[in-house]
Amino acid sequence: MRVPRASVLLLTSFLCICAGAAAAQSLLPHRAVYDLALAEADEEAQIEALSGRWVFEFSGSACEGYTLKSRIVMRFEMTEGSRLVDQRVTSFEDAAGETFRFVTKSLIDQELDSEVKGTARREGSGTVVEYEQPEKTERSFAPVLFPTGQLRELLEKAEAGERFYESAIFDGTEFTDDAVTVSVVVGRPKPVDEDDAEREALGRLAGDTFLPVTAAYFDGEAADGEEVSEYNVSFKLHESGIQRDMMIRYADYSMTAKLADLALFEPGEGCARESGN
Repeated sequence: MRVPRASVLLLTSFLCICAGAAAAQSLLPHRAVYDLALAEADEEAQIEALSGRWVFEFSGSACEGYTLKSRIVMRFEMTEGSRLVDQRVTSFEDAAGETFRFVTKSLIDQELDSEVKGTARREGSGTVVEYEQPEKTERSFAPVLFPTGQLRELLEKAEAGERFYESAIFDGTEFTDDAVTVSVVVGRPKPVDEDDAEREALGRLAGDTFLPVTAAYFDGEAADGEEVSEYNVSFKLHESGIQRDMMIRYADYSMTAKLADLALFEPGEGCARESGN
């Protein structure tokens, strides 16, 4: 039974990005609340129902770095009884996207199931991850993008008209020996429909356009000689960094995450001071 990554995509991941002399893409610090529900499940999954809530909070700026906090609480009604899953993620990424500190705790039925903690750095032609939990060890692998860089790349490629690409990413949610490869398909901008179920929660952002995105995540393992995605996510991405209307598909079940509430914050004070505002 899998739970979604903190930065689907983010995913992550969700920020105020400035690109030096290039045009800045302003992404809003915010807190988004999603209602979770079961979409479908195979008989082998033994999941009869699923309910829960996902609270995602991003703060910071391109001047001071980015802090991400995420908590997902889900109750699975299984054929053998109920199970409560609680995943808590906190991370900080520096403004340059070179250093990434992360802590992920996963609890099942209020008992700690796993903890992943450490620091990742982009160094030269590779990435070095120094884990503190679940054990003190170091891993080295090819260059990756952290959550901020992942979102920035997605928006830049969409703006350039590139609709399909692959990237290597690391988000600190799992104890791993290697990066995850994500294949991304980006559709053309669309307006928010008048009858969109999430329109009210969007508030003033309801007048913006969004990009339909599908991201498939691969861990490098092959099945029957062919590599298949570990899971994939379809969602609507606003240019402000807000993600919504998610469909998260695993091998044996899928779930939805619908935007229920959205609070927008002011940009980081550091950027405001430097810009003279």
